[in-house]
Amino acid sequence: MSPAYQTPSSDALANAHLSTNVKTLQDLIAALNQTMGDSGLGDDPRTVRQARKLMQSYVSHSTDWSQYAVYHEGARYTRNLVDDGNGRYNLLMIVWGEEQSSPIHDHAGSHCMMKLLAGELNEDLYAWPTTATTDGLRLKRTAPLKTNSVAYMSDKLGLHRIANPSRGTKAVSLHLYSPPYEMCKVFNEETGAAAQLRCAAERLRNPAAVSASRPSSPS
Repeated sequence: MSPAYQTPSSDALANAHLSTNVKTLQDLIAALNQTMGDSGLGDDPRTVRQARKLMQSYVSHSTDWSQYAVYHEGARYTRNLVDDGNGRYNLLMIVWGEEQSSPIHDHAGSHCMMKLLAGELNEDLYAWPTTATTDGLRLKRTAPLKTNSVAYMSDKLGLHRIANPSRGTKAVSLHLYSPPYEMCKVFNEETGAAAQLRCAAERLRNPAAVSASRPSSPS
């Protein structure tokens, strides 16, 4: 016997409608603002699923986001504010230099949804250190991220490091952080020792006018 048909919920229908209308980065920002409302990403598992679906529905085009992809030559990476959200989340764009990586870090209690807009990245996921940690941090897995892929991260999953393995191409990623944060902990891979790090985003005064510092990247 086939299962009885269940009418989709109003939330599911609304999110499906939003997803089909996400053609540009500005569409994505508007859809995320509508989906999040006054909430944070961790308030309801459904919000996490909806945010992931919206990010997956957007097909990256560099003409949508190049004004935010500001990179300072010689830096590991740059963190540029795209949208302030509702105060309980924000959107950042991170530009990764060639063969550069983040330190191993936590998310200060924040939830993170990340979409790769250009290039490739690798994510190393680590277990949290314990008082018994003597041989360094334990690597749980390594996952490659390709353009348009979406990943989710929170402190419940552990710590992670993001790296651009390419020798000749920068990578660009879009991050939704909920709640926003400006300080996090970074960890020594060999000892597990932690230190505080400031990780605030750069607020661009006039993104549309920025051109000289844009990285070359595929659509």
